[in-house]
Amino acid sequence: MEKNSRYVPSRFNALSHTDDNGVVLFNSYTGAVAYFSDEEKDAVLTSLKRAGTEILENEIQKELFNNGFFVSSIVDEKRRAQFLHQSLHRTDIMHLVLLPTESCNFRCTYCYETFERGKMNRKTINGIKAFIQEKATNLSNLHISWFGGEPLISLDVIEELSNSFLSIAQENNIHYSCDLVTNGYLLTKDVFQRLLSWNINQFMITIDGVGEVHDGRRHLSGGGKSFDKIISNLIAIKEVSDKFDITIRTNFDESNLQEASKLTKFLKEHFAGDKRFGIMFQPVGRWGGKNDDDLPVCSRTMANKKIWELTDEAVTQGLSMSPMITTSLMPSASVCYAAKPHSLVIGSDGQLYKCTLSLNEEFNKVGKIHEDGSLELDYDKIASWVTSGEETDAVCQSCFYRPACQGNHCPLYRMRTGERPCPYEKRNIKKVLNLIWKNSCNKNF
Repeated sequence: MEKNSRYVPSRFNALSHTDDNGVVLFNSYTGAVAYFSDEEKDAVLTSLKRAGTEILENEIQKELFNNGFFVSSIVDEKRRAQFLHQSLHRTDIMHLVLLPTESCNFRCTYCYETFERGKMNRKTINGIKAFIQEKATNLSNLHISWFGGEPLISLDVIEELSNSFLSIAQENNIHYSCDLVTNGYLLTKDVFQRLLSWNINQFMITIDGVGEVHDGRRHLSGGGKSFDKIISNLIAIKEVSDKFDITIRTNFDESNLQEASKLTKFLKEHFAGDKRFGIMFQPVGRWGGKNDDDLPVCSRTMANKKIWELTDEAVTQGLSMSPMITTSLMPSASVCYAAKPHSLVIGSDGQLYKCTLSLNEEFNKVGKIHEDGSLELDYDKIASWVTSGEETDAVCQSCFYRPACQGNHCPLYRMRTGERPCPYEKRNIKKVLNLIWKNSCNKNF
Protein backbone atom coordinates (compact mmCIF):
# COMPACT_ATOMS: atom_id res chain seq x y z
CA MET A 1 0.00 0.00 0.00
CA GLU A 2 1.33 3.45 -0.90
CA LYS A 3 2.67 5.82 1.72
CA ASN A 4 0.09 7.92 3.63
CA SER A 5 -2.80 5.66 2.63
CA ARG A 6 -4.97 3.88 5.18
CA TYR A 7 -7.36 0.95 5.28
CA VAL A 8 -10.87 2.41 5.45
CA PRO A 9 -14.37 0.90 5.36
CA SER A 10 -15.80 0.36 1.88
CA ARG A 11 -18.66 2.63 0.84
CA PHE A 12 -20.49 -0.52 -0.31
CA ASN A 13 -20.73 -2.18 3.12
CA ALA A 14 -23.92 -3.07 4.98
CA LEU A 15 -24.09 -4.58 8.47
CA SER A 16 -26.75 -6.38 10.46
CA HIS A 17 -26.81 -7.74 13.98
CA THR A 18 -27.91 -11.37 14.31
CA ASP A 19 -30.17 -13.05 16.84
CA ASP A 20 -27.14 -14.60 18.61
CA ASN A 21 -25.48 -11.16 19.09
CA GLY A 22 -23.10 -11.63 16.20
CA VAL A 23 -22.92 -9.49 13.07
CA VAL A 24 -23.27 -10.18 9.35
CA LEU A 25 -21.36 -7.98 6.91
CA PHE A 26 -22.19 -7.58 3.25
CA ASN A 27 -20.27 -5.81 0.49
CA SER A 28 -22.16 -5.23 -2.75
CA TYR A 29 -19.01 -4.76 -4.85
CA THR A 30 -17.31 -8.05 -3.93
CA GLY A 31 -20.52 -9.92 -3.09
CA ALA A 32 -18.96 -11.06 0.18
CA VAL A 33 -21.24 -12.03 3.06
CA ALA A 34 -19.40 -12.77 6.31
CA TYR A 35 -20.54 -13.69 9.81
CA PHE A 36 -18.69 -12.72 12.99
CA SER A 37 -19.58 -14.08 16.40
CA ASP A 38 -20.37 -12.14 19.57
CA GLU A 39 -16.74 -12.57 20.66
CA GLU A 40 -15.46 -11.13 17.37
CA LYS A 41 -18.06 -8.39 17.02
CA ASP A 42 -16.31 -5.63 19.00
CA ALA A 43 -13.13 -6.04 17.00
CA VAL A 44 -15.11 -5.82 13.76
CA LEU A 45 -17.11 -2.75 14.77
CA THR A 46 -14.00 -0.98 16.08
CA SER A 47 -12.10 -1.75 12.88
CA LEU A 48 -14.90 -0.44 10.69
CA LYS A 49 -14.98 3.02 12.22
CA ARG A 50 -14.73 5.71 9.59
CA ALA A 51 -11.12 6.65 10.38
CA GLY A 52 -9.88 3.16 9.48
CA THR A 53 -6.43 1.86 10.35
CA GLU A 54 -2.89 2.25 9.03
CA ILE A 55 -2.00 -1.44 9.27
CA LEU A 56 -3.86 -4.72 9.39
CA GLU A 57 -3.22 -5.62 13.02
CA ASN A 58 -5.01 -8.96 13.37
CA GLU A 59 -6.69 -11.81 11.50
CA ILE A 60 -10.11 -10.17 11.62
CA GLN A 61 -8.80 -7.03 9.91
CA LYS A 62 -7.05 -9.17 7.31
CA GLU A 63 -10.32 -10.98 6.65
CA LEU A 64 -12.15 -7.67 6.34
CA PHE A 65 -9.62 -6.52 3.76
CA ASN A 66 -9.60 -9.78 1.80
CA ASN A 67 -13.40 -9.65 1.46
CA GLY A 68 -13.51 -5.99 0.41
CA PHE A 69 -14.98 -4.59 3.65
CA PHE A 70 -11.72 -2.65 4.01
CA VAL A 71 -10.18 -0.83 1.03
CA SER A 72 -7.16 1.39 0.61
CA SER A 73 -8.03 5.06 1.10
CA ILE A 74 -6.55 5.80 -2.33
CA VAL A 75 -9.06 3.51 -4.08
CA ASP A 76 -11.77 5.29 -6.08
CA GLU A 77 -14.75 3.06 -5.33
CA LYS A 78 -17.11 5.08 -7.51
CA ARG A 79 -14.83 4.40 -10.46
CA ARG A 80 -14.75 0.71 -9.56
CA ALA A 81 -18.55 0.64 -9.65
CA GLN A 82 -18.58 2.48 -12.96
CA PHE A 83 -16.20 -0.09 -14.43
CA LEU A 84 -18.39 -2.92 -13.11
CA HIS A 85 -21.34 -1.35 -14.90
CA GLN A 86 -19.36 -1.24 -18.13
CA SER A 87 -18.68 -4.98 -17.80
CA LEU A 88 -22.37 -5.58 -18.50
CA HIS A 89 -21.52 -4.79 -22.11
CA ARG A 90 -19.39 -7.91 -22.51
CA THR A 91 -20.03 -9.60 -25.85
CA ASP A 92 -19.02 -13.13 -24.81
CA ILE A 93 -22.09 -13.75 -22.65
CA MET A 94 -25.73 -14.07 -23.70
CA HIS A 95 -29.08 -14.48 -21.96
CA LEU A 96 -32.22 -15.36 -23.90
CA VAL A 97 -35.71 -15.55 -22.44
CA LEU A 98 -37.58 -17.94 -24.74
CA LEU A 99 -41.36 -18.32 -24.99
CA PRO A 100 -41.92 -21.79 -26.51
CA THR A 101 -45.60 -20.97 -26.30
CA GLU A 102 -47.60 -17.92 -25.24
CA SER A 103 -50.64 -20.05 -24.43
CA CYS A 104 -51.43 -21.10 -20.88
CA ASN A 105 -53.51 -23.77 -19.18
CA PHE A 106 -54.15 -21.42 -16.21
CA ARG A 107 -56.12 -18.20 -15.83
CA CYS A 108 -54.61 -16.58 -12.74
CA THR A 109 -56.57 -13.64 -11.34
CA TYR A 110 -53.60 -11.24 -11.43
CA CYS A 111 -52.06 -12.33 -14.75
CA TYR A 112 -51.15 -9.62 -17.24
CA GLU A 113 -50.80 -11.83 -20.35
CA THR A 114 -53.39 -12.00 -23.14
CA PHE A 115 -52.51 -15.39 -24.71
CA GLU A 116 -53.07 -14.09 -28.23
CA ARG A 117 -50.18 -16.10 -29.65
CA GLY A 118 -49.68 -19.83 -29.27
CA LYS A 119 -46.84 -22.25 -29.93
CA MET A 120 -43.49 -21.08 -31.25
CA ASN A 121 -43.51 -21.32 -35.03
CA ARG A 122 -41.00 -23.20 -37.18
CA LYS A 123 -39.34 -20.07 -38.59
CA THR A 124 -38.63 -18.76 -35.09
CA ILE A 125 -37.26 -22.13 -33.92
CA ASN A 126 -34.95 -22.28 -36.94
CA GLY A 127 -33.94 -18.66 -36.43
CA ILE A 128 -32.96 -19.21 -32.80
CA LYS A 129 -30.86 -22.25 -33.70
CA ALA A 130 -29.10 -20.36 -36.49
CA PHE A 131 -28.54 -17.32 -34.27
CA ILE A 132 -26.89 -19.31 -31.48
CA GLN A 133 -24.81 -21.30 -33.98
CA GLU A 134 -23.54 -18.08 -35.56
CA LYS A 135 -22.70 -16.47 -32.18
CA ALA A 136 -21.20 -19.59 -30.62
CA THR A 137 -17.54 -19.05 -31.52
CA ASN A 138 -17.54 -15.78 -29.54
CA LEU A 139 -19.51 -16.98 -26.51
CA SER A 140 -18.15 -18.16 -23.17
CA ASN A 141 -21.49 -18.25 -21.35
CA LEU A 142 -25.06 -18.90 -22.54
CA HIS A 143 -28.05 -18.81 -20.20
CA ILE A 144 -31.56 -19.70 -21.33
CA SER A 145 -34.71 -18.81 -19.37
CA TRP A 146 -37.82 -20.74 -20.42
CA PHE A 147 -40.97 -18.69 -19.93
CA GLY A 148 -44.48 -18.40 -21.36
CA GLY A 149 -47.48 -18.69 -21.23
CA GLU A 150 -46.91 -22.05 -19.69
CA PRO A 151 -43.74 -23.39 -21.32
CA LEU A 152 -44.43 -27.06 -20.57
CA ILE A 153 -47.41 -27.00 -22.95
CA SER A 154 -44.77 -26.99 -25.70
CA LEU A 155 -42.33 -29.49 -24.24
CA ASP A 156 -41.36 -30.61 -27.75
CA VAL A 157 -40.08 -27.13 -28.58
CA ILE A 158 -38.04 -27.05 -25.36
CA GLU A 159 -36.59 -30.46 -26.24
CA GLU A 160 -35.65 -29.52 -29.80
CA LEU A 161 -34.01 -26.23 -28.88
CA SER A 162 -32.33 -27.67 -25.77
CA ASN A 163 -30.69 -30.45 -27.76
CA SER A 164 -29.44 -27.89 -30.26
CA PHE A 165 -28.06 -25.61 -27.51
CA LEU A 166 -26.40 -28.51 -25.68
CA SER A 167 -24.67 -29.65 -28.86
CA ILE A 168 -23.47 -26.15 -29.76
CA ALA A 169 -22.27 -25.48 -26.20
CA GLN A 170 -20.28 -28.73 -26.12
CA GLU A 171 -18.70 -28.09 -29.50
CA ASN A 172 -17.64 -24.57 -28.55
CA ASN A 173 -16.80 -25.06 -24.86
CA ILE A 174 -19.58 -22.70 -23.74
CA HIS A 175 -20.81 -22.71 -20.15
CA TYR A 176 -24.51 -23.47 -20.60
CA SER A 177 -27.18 -23.01 -17.91
CA CYS A 178 -30.98 -22.74 -17.78
CA ASP A 179 -33.96 -21.88 -15.62
CA LEU A 180 -37.67 -22.45 -16.17
CA VAL A 181 -40.79 -20.74 -14.80
CA THR A 182 -43.81 -23.03 -14.69
CA ASN A 183 -47.13 -23.22 -12.88
CA GLY A 184 -46.20 -26.82 -12.01
CA TYR A 185 -49.37 -28.50 -13.24
CA LEU A 186 -47.61 -30.42 -16.04
CA LEU A 187 -44.36 -30.92 -14.11
CA THR A 188 -44.65 -34.65 -13.50
CA LYS A 189 -41.66 -36.61 -12.28
CA ASP A 190 -41.04 -37.94 -15.79
CA VAL A 191 -41.18 -34.46 -17.35
CA PHE A 192 -38.93 -33.13 -14.59
CA GLN A 193 -36.27 -35.78 -15.27
CA ARG A 194 -36.37 -34.99 -18.99
CA LEU A 195 -35.83 -31.31 -18.20
CA LEU A 196 -32.87 -32.16 -15.98
CA SER A 197 -31.36 -34.16 -18.85
CA TRP A 198 -31.47 -30.96 -20.92
CA ASN A 199 -29.53 -29.09 -18.23
CA ILE A 200 -32.61 -27.27 -16.94
CA ASN A 201 -32.16 -27.44 -13.16
CA GLN A 202 -33.49 -24.14 -11.76
CA PHE A 203 -37.25 -23.78 -11.44
CA MET A 204 -39.84 -21.36 -10.11
CA ILE A 205 -43.33 -22.59 -9.23
CA THR A 206 -46.02 -20.44 -7.63
CA ILE A 207 -48.28 -21.66 -4.82
CA ASP A 208 -50.54 -18.99 -3.32
CA GLY A 209 -52.14 -20.87 -0.46
CA VAL A 210 -53.49 -24.23 0.65
CA GLY A 211 -56.27 -25.87 -1.33
CA GLU A 212 -59.11 -23.56 -2.29
CA VAL A 213 -57.10 -20.41 -1.48
CA HIS A 214 -54.65 -21.31 -4.23
CA ASP A 215 -57.35 -22.68 -6.53
CA GLY A 216 -59.34 -19.47 -6.31
CA ARG A 217 -56.37 -17.45 -7.58
CA ARG A 218 -54.54 -19.88 -9.86
CA HIS A 219 -57.14 -22.09 -11.49
CA LEU A 220 -57.20 -23.91 -14.80
CA SER A 221 -58.38 -22.06 -17.91
CA GLY A 222 -61.66 -23.96 -17.70
CA GLY A 223 -62.04 -23.15 -14.03
CA GLY A 224 -60.70 -26.42 -12.58
CA LYS A 225 -58.56 -26.82 -9.47
CA SER A 226 -54.76 -27.00 -9.66
CA PHE A 227 -53.39 -27.20 -6.10
CA ASP A 228 -53.53 -30.96 -5.50
CA LYS A 229 -51.90 -31.78 -8.84
CA ILE A 230 -49.02 -29.33 -8.29
CA ILE A 231 -48.33 -30.65 -4.79
CA SER A 232 -48.42 -34.29 -5.92
CA ASN A 233 -45.94 -33.42 -8.66
CA LEU A 234 -43.57 -31.74 -6.19
CA ILE A 235 -43.76 -34.62 -3.73
CA ALA A 236 -42.91 -37.05 -6.55
CA ILE A 237 -39.99 -34.83 -7.62
CA LYS A 238 -38.57 -35.07 -4.08
CA GLU A 239 -37.72 -38.69 -4.89
CA VAL A 240 -35.32 -37.59 -7.65
CA SER A 241 -31.77 -37.68 -6.30
CA ASP A 242 -30.24 -35.16 -8.71
CA LYS A 243 -29.20 -31.65 -7.78
CA PHE A 244 -31.70 -28.91 -8.61
CA ASP A 245 -33.18 -25.73 -7.16
CA ILE A 246 -36.93 -25.22 -6.99
CA THR A 247 -38.16 -21.86 -5.73
CA ILE A 248 -41.69 -22.12 -4.39
CA ARG A 249 -43.00 -18.60 -4.83
CA THR A 250 -46.05 -17.20 -3.10
CA ASN A 251 -47.67 -14.12 -4.60
CA PHE A 252 -49.55 -12.32 -1.85
CA ASP A 253 -52.06 -9.50 -1.58
CA GLU A 254 -54.64 -8.50 1.00
CA SER A 255 -56.88 -11.45 0.10
CA ASN A 256 -54.47 -14.27 0.94
CA LEU A 257 -52.09 -12.71 3.49
CA GLN A 258 -53.99 -14.21 6.43
CA GLU A 259 -53.59 -17.69 4.91
CA ALA A 260 -49.81 -17.48 4.46
CA SER A 261 -49.01 -19.12 7.81
CA LYS A 262 -51.19 -22.11 6.91
CA LEU A 263 -49.27 -22.50 3.67
CA THR A 264 -45.94 -22.30 5.51
CA LYS A 265 -47.02 -25.07 7.90
CA PHE A 266 -48.20 -27.19 4.97
CA LEU A 267 -44.94 -26.73 3.05
CA LYS A 268 -42.95 -27.48 6.20
CA GLU A 269 -44.58 -30.91 6.45
CA HIS A 270 -43.45 -31.82 2.95
CA PHE A 271 -40.27 -29.87 2.15
CA ALA A 272 -38.51 -28.80 5.37
CA GLY A 273 -35.02 -30.28 5.42
CA ASP A 274 -34.72 -30.57 1.64
CA LYS A 275 -32.63 -27.55 0.68
CA ARG A 276 -33.41 -28.07 -3.01
CA PHE A 277 -36.80 -26.48 -2.28
CA GLY A 278 -36.60 -22.81 -1.31
CA ILE A 279 -39.33 -20.34 -0.34
CA MET A 280 -39.88 -16.82 -1.67
CA PHE A 281 -42.71 -14.35 -1.07
CA GLN A 282 -43.54 -11.58 -3.52
CA PRO A 283 -46.37 -9.01 -3.55
CA VAL A 284 -48.94 -9.00 -6.32
CA GLY A 285 -48.72 -5.87 -8.45
CA ARG A 286 -50.92 -4.20 -11.01
CA TRP A 287 -48.95 -5.58 -13.92
CA GLY A 288 -51.29 -4.61 -16.75
CA GLY A 289 -53.89 -7.38 -16.64
CA LYS A 290 -57.62 -6.99 -17.18
CA ASN A 291 -58.31 -7.44 -13.43
CA ASP A 292 -55.85 -4.76 -12.28
CA ASP A 293 -58.50 -2.40 -10.93
CA ASP A 294 -60.00 -5.12 -8.74
CA LEU A 295 -56.79 -6.51 -7.26
CA PRO A 296 -56.45 -5.94 -3.47
CA VAL A 297 -52.73 -5.17 -3.70
CA CYS A 298 -50.78 -4.31 -0.58
CA SER A 299 -49.27 -0.87 -0.11
CA ARG A 300 -45.57 -0.66 -0.85
CA THR A 301 -44.80 -0.28 2.86
CA MET A 302 -46.93 -3.27 3.81
CA ALA A 303 -45.49 -5.38 0.99
CA ASN A 304 -41.91 -4.64 2.02
CA LYS A 305 -42.72 -5.56 5.62
CA LYS A 306 -44.62 -8.77 4.84
CA ILE A 307 -42.04 -10.19 2.41
CA TRP A 308 -39.51 -10.53 5.18
CA GLU A 309 -41.91 -11.34 7.99
CA LEU A 310 -43.25 -14.28 6.01
CA THR A 311 -39.76 -15.37 4.96
CA ASP A 312 -38.60 -15.24 8.59
CA GLU A 313 -41.54 -17.39 9.66
CA ALA A 314 -40.76 -19.96 6.97
CA VAL A 315 -37.05 -20.13 7.81
CA THR A 316 -37.84 -20.39 11.55
CA GLN A 317 -39.99 -23.42 10.79
CA GLY A 318 -37.15 -25.16 8.94
CA LEU A 319 -37.91 -24.28 5.34
CA SER A 320 -35.04 -23.04 3.20
CA MET A 321 -35.00 -19.55 1.80
CA SER A 322 -34.80 -19.41 -1.99
CA PRO A 323 -31.18 -19.07 -3.14
CA MET A 324 -32.48 -16.38 -5.51
CA ILE A 325 -32.58 -13.99 -2.54
CA THR A 326 -28.93 -14.42 -1.58
CA THR A 327 -27.85 -14.48 -5.23
CA SER A 328 -29.59 -11.15 -5.83
CA LEU A 329 -27.05 -9.46 -3.56
CA MET A 330 -24.14 -10.35 -5.80
CA PRO A 331 -22.48 -7.76 -8.10
CA SER A 332 -24.84 -6.93 -11.01
CA ALA A 333 -27.28 -9.66 -9.88
CA SER A 334 -30.09 -7.24 -9.04
CA VAL A 335 -29.87 -5.62 -12.46
CA CYS A 336 -32.99 -6.66 -14.35
CA TYR A 337 -32.34 -8.81 -17.42
CA ALA A 338 -34.21 -6.16 -19.44
CA ALA A 339 -31.48 -3.64 -18.58
CA LYS A 340 -28.64 -5.89 -19.73
CA PRO A 341 -27.38 -5.35 -23.29
CA HIS A 342 -26.74 -9.06 -23.85
CA SER A 343 -30.30 -10.12 -22.90
CA LEU A 344 -33.33 -10.49 -25.19
CA VAL A 345 -36.81 -11.98 -24.95
CA ILE A 346 -37.91 -13.99 -28.00
CA GLY A 347 -41.64 -14.44 -28.46
CA SER A 348 -43.26 -17.44 -30.09
CA ASP A 349 -43.70 -15.50 -33.35
CA GLY A 350 -40.12 -14.20 -33.49
CA GLN A 351 -40.89 -10.79 -31.99
CA LEU A 352 -38.02 -9.50 -29.85
CA TYR A 353 -38.61 -7.75 -26.53
CA LYS A 354 -36.56 -6.58 -23.57
CA CYS A 355 -39.16 -7.30 -20.88
CA THR A 356 -41.77 -10.03 -20.32
CA LEU A 357 -44.07 -7.73 -18.34
CA SER A 358 -45.08 -5.48 -21.23
CA LEU A 359 -45.37 -7.66 -24.31
CA ASN A 360 -48.03 -5.49 -25.97
CA GLU A 361 -46.38 -2.10 -25.50
CA GLU A 362 -44.60 -0.65 -28.53
CA PHE A 363 -41.56 0.65 -26.63
CA ASN A 364 -40.83 -2.95 -25.62
CA LYS A 365 -40.96 -4.36 -29.17
CA VAL A 366 -37.29 -3.98 -30.06
CA GLY A 367 -36.97 -6.13 -33.19
CA LYS A 368 -37.48 -9.45 -34.96
CA ILE A 369 -35.49 -12.64 -35.43
CA HIS A 370 -35.49 -14.06 -38.95
CA GLU A 371 -35.30 -17.70 -39.99
CA ASP A 372 -31.65 -17.36 -41.05
CA GLY A 373 -30.73 -16.22 -37.52
CA SER A 374 -30.27 -12.55 -38.37
CA LEU A 375 -31.71 -9.96 -35.99
CA GLU A 376 -33.53 -6.80 -36.93
CA LEU A 377 -33.05 -4.47 -33.93
CA ASP A 378 -34.21 -1.00 -32.92
CA TYR A 379 -31.17 0.25 -31.02
CA ASP A 380 -32.90 3.46 -29.89
CA LYS A 381 -35.55 1.43 -28.08
CA ILE A 382 -32.92 -0.90 -26.62
CA ALA A 383 -30.92 2.07 -25.35
CA SER A 384 -33.93 3.31 -23.38
CA TRP A 385 -33.90 0.03 -21.43
CA VAL A 386 -30.17 -0.29 -20.78
CA THR A 387 -29.16 3.33 -20.01
CA SER A 388 -31.85 4.45 -17.59
CA GLY A 389 -30.15 3.62 -14.29
CA GLU A 390 -27.02 4.79 -12.52
CA GLU A 391 -25.79 6.64 -15.61
CA THR A 392 -28.28 9.43 -14.95
CA ASP A 393 -29.34 8.93 -11.30
CA ALA A 394 -27.01 10.64 -8.82
CA VAL A 395 -28.75 8.99 -5.84
CA CYS A 396 -28.06 5.54 -7.33
CA GLN A 397 -24.44 6.53 -7.93
CA SER A 398 -23.96 7.19 -4.21
CA CYS A 399 -25.91 4.19 -2.89
CA PHE A 400 -24.22 1.35 -0.95
CA TYR A 401 -26.18 -1.12 -3.10
CA ARG A 402 -25.06 0.39 -6.42
CA PRO A 403 -22.86 -2.51 -7.63
CA ALA A 404 -25.70 -5.00 -7.13
CA CYS A 405 -28.55 -3.21 -8.93
CA GLN A 406 -26.86 -0.26 -10.70
CA GLY A 407 -30.08 1.71 -10.55
CA ASN A 408 -31.77 -0.69 -12.93
CA HIS A 409 -33.51 -3.28 -10.80
CA CYS A 410 -36.63 -2.60 -12.90
CA PRO A 411 -36.26 -0.22 -15.85
CA LEU A 412 -39.96 -0.71 -16.65
CA TYR A 413 -40.94 0.68 -13.24
CA ARG A 414 -38.74 3.73 -13.79
CA MET A 415 -40.21 4.24 -17.29
CA ARG A 416 -43.80 3.99 -16.08
CA THR A 417 -43.53 5.96 -12.85
CA GLY A 418 -40.38 8.07 -13.07
CA GLU A 419 -39.46 6.72 -9.64
CA ARG A 420 -36.33 4.90 -8.51
CA PRO A 421 -36.83 1.08 -8.66
CA CYS A 422 -35.04 0.04 -5.45
CA PRO A 423 -35.07 -3.74 -4.81
CA TYR A 424 -36.92 -5.09 -1.78
CA GLU A 425 -33.62 -6.57 -0.55
CA LYS A 426 -31.92 -3.17 -0.54
CA ARG A 427 -34.82 -1.45 1.24
CA ASN A 428 -34.58 -3.85 4.18
CA ILE A 429 -30.97 -5.02 3.96
CA LYS A 430 -30.51 -5.52 7.72
CA LYS A 431 -33.44 -7.92 7.88
CA VAL A 432 -32.27 -9.72 4.75
CA LEU A 433 -28.75 -10.21 6.10
CA ASN A 434 -30.13 -11.56 9.36
CA LEU A 435 -32.29 -13.99 7.36
CA ILE A 436 -29.28 -15.12 5.33
CA TRP A 437 -27.47 -15.85 8.58
CA LYS A 438 -30.52 -17.61 10.02
CA ASN A 439 -30.92 -19.69 6.85
CA SER A 440 -27.27 -20.67 6.96
CA CYS A 441 -26.71 -21.27 10.67
CA ASN A 442 -26.07 -24.94 10.06
CA LYS A 443 -23.44 -24.17 7.45
CA ASN A 444 -20.27 -22.08 7.41
CA PHE A 445 -20.28 -18.84 5.45
